Amino acid sequence: MAGTDEFWTAEEISNYLRIPQSTIYKLAQDKVLPGFKVGKHWRFRRETILEWIKVKEENGSPSL
Repeated sequence: MAGTDEFWTAEEISNYLRIPQSTIYKLAQDKVLPGFKVGKHWRFRRETILEWIKVKEENGSPSL
């Protein structure tokens, strides 16, 4: 069974990255932030998000 912290909600990512939740939804809808919908709710795999952040840091991306 998957761990309880394997998947994050948009709210959890918003808190983690300290950016508005509306930005998380926009990035997810634009396929900038890797995630998927379960019904009406967005879910994000923790490890995928951490890897996405690492890649952004390595590439010196000025913005999300």
